[in-house]
Amino acid sequence: MTVQDLIVAIERFAPLHLAESWDNVGLLLGSHQGSLQGRVLLTIDLTERVADEAIAMGAGAIVAYHPPIFQPIKRITDGPGSSVAQRVALKLIERGIAVYSPHTALDATPGGMTDWLADGLLDPAGARGVKPGEVLRGGGDRRALRPAASPRATEQLKVVTFVPHDAVERVRGALASAGAGIIGNYEVCSFAIPGHGTFRGNAASNPAVGKAGELQTVQEVRLEMVCSRRALALALATLGELHPYEEPAIDVYPLEPKPERGTGSGRRVTLDHEVPLREVAQRLKAHIGVGGVDVAAAGGDAGVKVQRIAVVPGAGAELVDAAVNDSCQVLVTGEMKHHEVNAALSRGLSIILGGHTPTERGYLPRLAGVLGGLMPGVRFAVSAADVDPLMRV
Repeated sequence: MTVQDLIVAIERFAPLHLAESWDNVGLLLGSHQGSLQGRVLLTIDLTERVADEAIAMGAGAIVAYHPPIFQPIKRITDGPGSSVAQRVALKLIERGIAVYSPHTALDATPGGMTDWLADGLLDPAGARGVKPGEVLRGGGDRRALRPAASPRATEQLKVVTFVPHDAVERVRGALASAGAGIIGNYEVCSFAIPGHGTFRGNAASNPAVGKAGELQTVQEVRLEMVCSRRALALALATLGELHPYEEPAIDVYPLEPKPERGTGSGRRVTLDHEVPLREVAQRLKAHIGVGGVDVAAAGGDAGVKVQRIAVVPGAGAELVDAAVNDSCQVLVTGEMKHHEVNAALSRGLSIILGGHTPTERGYLPRLAGVLGGLMPGVRFAVSAADVDPLMRV
Protein backbone atom coordinates (compact mmCIF):
# COMPACT_ATOMS: atom_id res chain seq x y z
CA MET A 1 0.00 0.00 0.00
CA THR A 2 1.38 3.40 -0.98
CA VAL A 3 0.55 7.04 -0.39
CA GLN A 4 -0.76 7.13 -3.95
CA ASP A 5 -3.36 4.51 -2.99
CA LEU A 6 -4.57 6.86 -0.25
CA ILE A 7 -4.70 9.76 -2.71
CA VAL A 8 -6.75 7.71 -5.17
CA ALA A 9 -9.25 6.79 -2.43
CA ILE A 10 -9.65 10.36 -1.18
CA GLU A 11 -10.02 11.83 -4.66
CA ARG A 12 -12.48 9.13 -5.65
CA PHE A 13 -14.73 10.56 -2.94
CA ALA A 14 -13.70 14.23 -3.14
CA PRO A 15 -12.23 15.00 -6.60
CA LEU A 16 -9.86 17.94 -6.58
CA HIS A 17 -11.64 19.69 -9.46
CA LEU A 18 -14.34 20.52 -6.90
CA ALA A 19 -11.92 22.62 -4.84
CA GLU A 20 -11.98 26.40 -5.01
CA SER A 21 -9.39 27.96 -7.32
CA TRP A 22 -7.68 29.78 -4.42
CA ASP A 23 -7.26 26.63 -2.35
CA ASN A 24 -4.11 24.54 -1.81
CA VAL A 25 -5.32 20.95 -1.91
CA GLY A 26 -3.82 17.54 -2.63
CA LEU A 27 -0.60 15.93 -1.41
CA LEU A 28 1.34 18.67 0.39
CA LEU A 29 4.12 16.61 1.95
CA GLY A 30 5.63 13.26 1.07
CA SER A 31 6.21 10.92 -1.84
CA HIS A 32 3.40 9.54 -3.97
CA GLN A 33 5.18 6.18 -4.05
CA GLY A 34 6.06 6.20 -0.35
CA SER A 35 4.98 3.17 1.64
CA LEU A 36 1.79 3.70 3.65
CA GLN A 37 2.50 2.00 6.94
CA GLY A 38 0.64 2.53 10.18
CA ARG A 39 -2.60 4.37 10.69
CA VAL A 40 -3.85 7.42 8.82
CA LEU A 41 -4.66 10.27 11.19
CA LEU A 42 -7.54 12.63 10.39
CA THR A 43 -7.49 16.19 11.71
CA ILE A 44 -8.99 19.60 11.04
CA ASP A 45 -5.83 21.56 11.94
CA LEU A 46 -2.32 20.15 11.73
CA THR A 47 -0.82 21.68 14.86
CA GLU A 48 2.41 20.66 16.57
CA ARG A 49 0.37 18.63 19.07
CA VAL A 50 -1.32 16.74 16.23
CA ALA A 51 2.05 16.14 14.54
CA ASP A 52 3.44 14.73 17.81
CA GLU A 53 0.34 12.55 18.13
CA ALA A 54 0.88 11.17 14.62
CA ILE A 55 4.53 10.45 15.38
CA ALA A 56 3.69 8.74 18.66
CA MET A 57 1.16 6.41 17.03
CA GLY A 58 3.46 5.60 14.13
CA ALA A 59 1.09 7.06 11.55
CA GLY A 60 1.98 6.72 7.90
CA ALA A 61 -0.01 9.73 6.74
CA ILE A 62 -2.13 12.63 7.96
CA VAL A 63 -5.26 13.91 6.25
CA ALA A 64 -5.46 17.55 7.36
CA TYR A 65 -8.68 19.29 6.34
CA HIS A 66 -7.16 22.78 6.55
CA PRO A 67 -4.03 22.97 4.36
CA PRO A 68 -1.07 23.30 6.76
CA ILE A 69 0.94 24.81 3.90
CA PHE A 70 -0.92 27.66 2.26
CA GLN A 71 1.58 30.45 1.71
CA PRO A 72 5.02 29.80 0.15
CA ILE A 73 7.64 28.57 2.65
CA LYS A 74 11.18 29.82 1.99
CA ARG A 75 12.89 27.43 4.40
CA ILE A 76 12.05 24.38 6.50
CA THR A 77 13.83 24.65 9.84
CA ASP A 78 13.11 24.42 13.53
CA GLY A 79 15.46 27.22 14.56
CA PRO A 80 14.71 30.61 16.09
CA GLY A 81 11.99 32.46 14.25
CA SER A 82 10.64 29.34 12.56
CA SER A 83 6.89 29.05 12.05
CA VAL A 84 4.59 26.23 13.12
CA ALA A 85 4.26 25.17 9.47
CA GLN A 86 8.05 24.94 9.15
CA ARG A 87 8.55 22.97 12.36
CA VAL A 88 5.70 20.58 11.65
CA ALA A 89 6.87 19.98 8.08
CA LEU A 90 10.41 19.20 9.26
CA LYS A 91 9.19 16.74 11.90
CA LEU A 92 7.00 14.88 9.47
CA ILE A 93 9.54 14.83 6.63
CA GLU A 94 12.15 13.34 8.98
CA ARG A 95 9.76 10.51 9.87
CA GLY A 96 8.35 9.94 6.39
CA ILE A 97 4.77 10.93 7.28
CA ALA A 98 2.81 12.19 4.28
CA VAL A 99 0.27 15.01 4.51
CA TYR A 100 -2.78 15.41 2.29
CA SER A 101 -5.40 18.19 2.40
CA PRO A 102 -8.84 17.90 0.72
CA HIS A 103 -10.30 21.15 2.17
CA THR A 104 -12.89 22.75 -0.16
CA ALA A 105 -13.11 19.64 -2.36
CA LEU A 106 -14.41 17.83 0.74
CA ASP A 107 -16.89 20.66 1.36
CA ALA A 108 -18.33 20.46 -2.14
CA THR A 109 -18.62 16.72 -2.70
CA PRO A 110 -21.94 14.90 -2.09
CA GLY A 111 -21.85 13.29 1.34
CA GLY A 112 -18.99 15.60 2.32
CA MET A 113 -18.59 18.08 5.14
CA THR A 114 -21.34 20.49 4.05
CA ASP A 115 -23.88 17.71 3.68
CA TRP A 116 -22.96 16.43 7.14
CA LEU A 117 -23.64 19.87 8.62
CA ALA A 118 -26.92 20.13 6.70
CA ASP A 119 -28.01 16.68 7.91
CA GLY A 120 -28.20 17.89 11.49
CA LEU A 121 -30.46 20.80 10.54
CA LEU A 122 -32.91 18.63 8.65
CA ASP A 123 -33.24 15.97 11.30
CA PRO A 124 -30.73 15.84 14.17
CA ALA A 125 -31.84 12.36 15.21
CA GLY A 126 -31.84 10.96 11.67
CA ALA A 127 -28.44 12.48 10.95
CA ARG A 128 -26.83 10.16 13.48
CA GLY A 129 -27.95 7.17 11.44
CA VAL A 130 -26.55 8.32 8.10
CA LYS A 131 -23.97 5.93 6.71
CA PRO A 132 -20.53 7.26 5.73
CA GLY A 133 -20.58 9.00 2.37
CA GLU A 134 -24.38 9.15 2.21
CA VAL A 135 -26.70 12.13 2.33
CA LEU A 136 -29.68 12.19 4.68
CA ARG A 137 -32.88 11.62 2.72
CA GLY A 138 -36.22 13.15 3.58
CA GLY A 139 -36.90 16.15 5.78
CA GLY A 140 -36.81 18.61 2.90
CA ASP A 141 -35.06 19.56 -0.30
CA ARG A 142 -31.36 20.31 -0.60
CA ARG A 143 -29.13 21.66 -3.36
CA ALA A 144 -25.78 23.39 -3.74
CA LEU A 145 -25.75 27.15 -3.23
CA ARG A 146 -23.11 27.49 -5.91
CA PRO A 147 -23.31 24.31 -8.03
CA ALA A 148 -20.05 22.88 -9.28
CA ALA A 149 -19.53 21.41 -12.71
CA SER A 150 -17.83 18.06 -13.10
CA PRO A 151 -16.07 18.23 -16.46
CA ARG A 152 -15.59 15.09 -18.49
CA ALA A 153 -12.34 15.11 -20.41
CA THR A 154 -13.95 13.39 -23.40
CA GLU A 155 -16.73 15.99 -23.66
CA GLN A 156 -14.84 19.28 -23.79
CA LEU A 157 -15.66 20.02 -27.43
CA LYS A 158 -18.13 19.10 -30.15
CA VAL A 159 -16.90 18.43 -33.68
CA VAL A 160 -19.47 19.00 -36.43
CA THR A 161 -18.98 18.15 -40.07
CA PHE A 162 -21.17 17.74 -43.17
CA VAL A 163 -20.87 14.48 -45.10
CA PRO A 164 -22.57 12.84 -48.12
CA HIS A 165 -24.88 9.96 -47.13
CA ASP A 166 -22.61 7.28 -48.49
CA ALA A 167 -19.62 8.46 -46.45
CA VAL A 168 -21.26 8.88 -43.04
CA GLU A 169 -20.26 5.50 -41.61
CA ARG A 170 -16.67 5.85 -42.78
CA VAL A 171 -16.28 9.32 -41.31
CA ARG A 172 -18.04 8.39 -38.04
CA GLY A 173 -15.75 5.40 -37.62
CA ALA A 174 -12.67 7.48 -38.39
CA LEU A 175 -13.56 10.11 -35.78
CA ALA A 176 -14.28 7.40 -33.22
CA SER A 177 -10.91 5.76 -33.89
CA ALA A 178 -9.26 9.12 -33.19
CA GLY A 179 -10.94 9.40 -29.77
CA ALA A 180 -14.13 11.32 -30.54
CA GLY A 181 -17.62 10.19 -29.57
CA ILE A 182 -16.93 9.01 -26.00
CA ILE A 183 -19.67 9.79 -23.44
CA GLY A 184 -19.12 8.08 -20.11
CA ASN A 185 -19.06 4.32 -20.68
CA TYR A 186 -20.24 4.63 -24.30
CA GLU A 187 -18.19 4.94 -27.47
CA VAL A 188 -18.95 5.92 -31.10
CA CYS A 189 -21.64 8.31 -29.84
CA SER A 190 -22.88 10.65 -32.56
CA PHE A 191 -25.92 12.48 -33.87
CA ALA A 192 -26.79 12.84 -37.55
CA ILE A 193 -29.28 15.17 -39.24
CA PRO A 194 -30.03 15.02 -43.02
CA GLY A 195 -30.14 18.24 -45.00
CA HIS A 196 -28.98 20.00 -48.14
CA GLY A 197 -25.59 21.62 -48.61
CA THR A 198 -24.50 24.00 -51.36
CA PHE A 199 -21.11 24.97 -52.71
CA ARG A 200 -19.40 26.35 -55.79
CA GLY A 201 -15.71 25.75 -56.35
CA ASN A 202 -13.46 28.30 -58.02
CA ALA A 203 -11.17 27.59 -60.95
CA ALA A 204 -8.49 26.13 -58.67
CA SER A 205 -10.86 23.67 -56.99
CA ASN A 206 -11.25 19.95 -57.61
CA PRO A 207 -14.73 19.15 -56.24
CA ALA A 208 -15.69 15.56 -55.45
CA VAL A 209 -19.22 16.35 -56.67
CA GLY A 210 -20.00 18.40 -59.81
CA LYS A 211 -17.66 20.75 -61.63
CA ALA A 212 -15.64 23.80 -60.72
CA GLY A 213 -17.55 27.02 -61.26
CA GLU A 214 -20.98 25.37 -60.97
CA LEU A 215 -23.27 25.75 -57.96
CA GLN A 216 -23.98 22.32 -56.47
CA THR A 217 -26.77 21.26 -54.13
CA VAL A 218 -25.99 17.99 -52.36
CA GLN A 219 -27.90 15.83 -49.89
CA GLU A 220 -25.67 15.72 -46.85
CA VAL A 221 -25.71 14.64 -43.22
CA ARG A 222 -24.69 16.92 -40.36
CA LEU A 223 -22.59 14.64 -38.15
CA GLU A 224 -21.86 15.67 -34.54
CA MET A 225 -19.50 13.99 -32.06
CA VAL A 226 -18.02 15.11 -28.74
CA CYS A 227 -14.27 15.22 -28.40
CA SER A 228 -11.55 16.02 -25.87
CA ARG A 229 -9.11 18.86 -26.44
CA ARG A 230 -6.33 16.34 -26.31
CA ALA A 231 -7.79 14.24 -29.12
CA LEU A 232 -8.91 17.17 -31.30
CA ALA A 233 -5.81 17.49 -33.48
CA LEU A 234 -5.79 13.79 -34.35
CA ALA A 235 -9.56 13.80 -34.92
CA LEU A 236 -9.33 16.72 -37.36
CA ALA A 237 -6.38 15.19 -39.18
CA THR A 238 -8.19 11.86 -39.51
CA LEU A 239 -11.37 13.59 -40.62
CA GLY A 240 -9.46 15.49 -43.31
CA GLU A 241 -7.93 12.28 -44.65
CA LEU A 242 -11.15 10.25 -44.85
CA HIS A 243 -13.73 12.90 -45.71
CA PRO A 244 -14.58 12.67 -49.44
CA TYR A 245 -14.58 16.45 -49.96
CA GLU A 246 -11.49 18.41 -50.92
CA GLU A 247 -12.40 21.13 -48.37
CA PRO A 248 -14.79 19.62 -45.81
CA ALA A 249 -16.78 22.04 -43.65
CA ILE A 250 -15.79 21.44 -40.03
CA ASP A 251 -17.02 23.32 -36.94
CA VAL A 252 -15.56 22.96 -33.44
CA TYR A 253 -17.66 24.18 -30.50
CA PRO A 254 -16.50 24.44 -26.87
CA LEU A 255 -18.87 22.75 -24.42
CA GLU A 256 -19.62 24.06 -20.95
CA PRO A 257 -19.24 21.57 -18.05
CA LYS A 258 -22.61 20.46 -16.69
CA PRO A 259 -23.36 21.73 -13.16
CA GLU A 260 -24.58 19.15 -10.67
CA ARG A 261 -27.41 20.11 -8.34
CA GLY A 262 -26.06 18.35 -5.26
CA THR A 263 -22.38 19.22 -5.73
CA GLY A 264 -20.64 22.51 -5.04
CA SER A 265 -20.12 25.22 -2.44
CA GLY A 266 -22.64 25.47 0.38
CA ARG A 267 -26.10 23.95 0.54
CA ARG A 268 -29.59 25.41 0.32
CA VAL A 269 -31.82 23.35 2.59
CA THR A 270 -35.59 23.71 2.38
CA LEU A 271 -37.29 22.15 5.39
CA ASP A 272 -40.56 20.29 4.86
CA HIS A 273 -42.22 22.81 7.22
CA GLU A 274 -41.36 26.12 8.87
CA VAL A 275 -39.62 26.13 12.25
CA PRO A 276 -38.61 29.00 14.56
CA LEU A 277 -35.13 30.42 14.02
CA ARG A 278 -34.18 29.42 17.57
CA GLU A 279 -35.16 25.82 16.71
CA VAL A 280 -32.61 25.81 13.88
CA ALA A 281 -30.04 27.15 16.34
CA GLN A 282 -30.86 24.37 18.81
CA ARG A 283 -30.53 21.74 16.09
CA LEU A 284 -27.12 23.11 15.15
CA LYS A 285 -26.02 23.22 18.78
CA ALA A 286 -27.01 19.59 19.32
CA HIS A 287 -25.50 18.39 16.05
CA ILE A 288 -22.06 19.91 16.51
CA GLY A 289 -21.96 19.36 20.28
CA VAL A 290 -21.25 22.86 21.56
CA GLY A 291 -22.47 24.70 24.62
CA GLY A 292 -23.99 27.54 22.66
CA VAL A 293 -24.27 29.22 19.28
CA ASP A 294 -24.63 32.86 18.25
CA VAL A 295 -27.88 34.00 16.62
CA ALA A 296 -28.51 37.25 14.75
CA ALA A 297 -32.16 37.56 13.67
CA ALA A 298 -32.82 39.80 10.67
CA GLY A 299 -35.99 41.18 12.27
CA GLY A 300 -34.67 41.03 15.81
CA ASP A 301 -36.94 38.11 16.71
CA ALA A 302 -35.35 34.66 17.20
CA GLY A 303 -38.85 33.20 17.15
CA VAL A 304 -39.46 34.09 13.49
CA LYS A 305 -40.22 31.01 11.43
CA VAL A 306 -37.87 29.99 8.64
CA GLN A 307 -37.83 27.25 6.05
CA ARG A 308 -35.00 28.00 3.60
CA ILE A 309 -31.56 27.65 5.16
CA ALA A 310 -28.12 28.26 3.67
CA VAL A 311 -25.41 26.01 5.14
CA VAL A 312 -21.66 26.65 4.94
CA PRO A 313 -19.12 25.02 7.29
CA GLY A 314 -16.24 27.16 8.54
CA ALA A 315 -16.39 30.74 7.27
CA GLY A 316 -19.47 31.45 5.16
CA ALA A 317 -19.41 35.17 4.35
CA GLU A 318 -18.32 34.47 0.78
CA LEU A 319 -21.67 32.82 0.08
CA VAL A 320 -23.97 35.49 1.52
CA ASP A 321 -24.79 36.78 -1.96
CA ALA A 322 -25.64 33.27 -3.16
CA ALA A 323 -27.83 32.70 -0.10
CA VAL A 324 -29.74 35.95 -0.58
CA ASN A 325 -30.14 35.41 -4.31
CA ASP A 326 -31.49 31.92 -3.62
CA SER A 327 -34.15 33.31 -1.23
CA CYS A 328 -32.61 31.81 1.91
CA GLN A 329 -33.87 33.22 5.20
CA VAL A 330 -30.94 32.22 7.39
CA LEU A 331 -27.28 31.34 6.92
CA VAL A 332 -25.83 28.69 9.23
CA THR A 333 -22.04 28.81 9.28
CA GLY A 334 -19.08 28.83 11.64
CA GLU A 335 -17.86 32.40 11.77
CA MET A 336 -18.33 35.83 10.21
CA LYS A 337 -16.92 39.28 10.94
CA HIS A 338 -19.13 41.78 12.77
CA HIS A 339 -19.65 44.02 9.74
CA GLU A 340 -20.38 40.97 7.57
CA VAL A 341 -23.15 39.92 9.95
CA ASN A 342 -24.66 43.41 9.92
CA ALA A 343 -24.52 43.55 6.13
CA ALA A 344 -26.35 40.20 5.88
CA LEU A 345 -29.00 41.34 8.39
CA SER A 346 -29.62 44.48 6.35
CA ARG A 347 -30.47 42.23 3.40
CA GLY A 348 -32.98 40.19 5.42
CA LEU A 349 -30.68 37.21 6.03
CA SER A 350 -30.48 35.93 9.60
CA ILE A 351 -27.21 34.42 10.80
CA ILE A 352 -26.40 31.49 13.10
CA LEU A 353 -22.74 30.97 14.02
CA GLY A 354 -21.54 27.74 15.59
CA GLY A 355 -17.78 28.39 15.57
CA HIS A 356 -15.38 27.76 12.70
CA THR A 357 -13.95 24.36 13.52
CA PRO A 358 -16.97 23.07 15.51
CA THR A 359 -18.94 23.20 12.23
CA GLU A 360 -16.22 21.00 10.69
CA ARG A 361 -14.68 18.69 13.29
CA GLY A 362 -17.72 16.49 13.86
CA TYR A 363 -17.49 15.28 10.28
CA LEU A 364 -14.16 13.51 10.78
CA PRO A 365 -15.61 10.24 12.16
CA ARG A 366 -17.87 10.03 9.12
CA LEU A 367 -14.88 10.68 6.84
CA ALA A 368 -13.00 7.88 8.59
CA GLY A 369 -15.88 5.57 7.71
CA VAL A 370 -15.86 6.70 4.07
CA LEU A 371 -12.14 6.15 3.61
CA GLY A 372 -12.17 2.92 5.60
CA GLY A 373 -14.77 1.57 3.19
CA LEU A 374 -12.61 2.55 0.22
CA MET A 375 -9.39 1.14 1.71
CA PRO A 376 -10.10 -2.10 3.60
CA GLY A 377 -7.18 -3.01 5.80
CA VAL A 378 -6.06 0.57 6.40
CA ARG A 379 -6.88 1.98 9.83
CA PHE A 380 -8.11 5.56 10.04
CA ALA A 381 -8.06 7.41 13.36
CA VAL A 382 -9.54 10.76 14.33
CA SER A 383 -7.05 12.97 16.15
CA ALA A 384 -7.57 13.41 19.88
CA ALA A 385 -5.15 16.34 19.97
CA ASP A 386 -7.10 18.36 17.39
CA VAL A 387 -9.35 20.69 19.36
CA ASP A 388 -11.06 24.03 18.88
CA PRO A 389 -8.54 26.72 19.85
CA LEU A 390 -11.43 28.87 21.14
CA MET A 391 -13.10 28.10 24.47
CA ARG A 392 -16.31 29.47 25.94
CA VAL A 393 -15.75 30.50 29.58
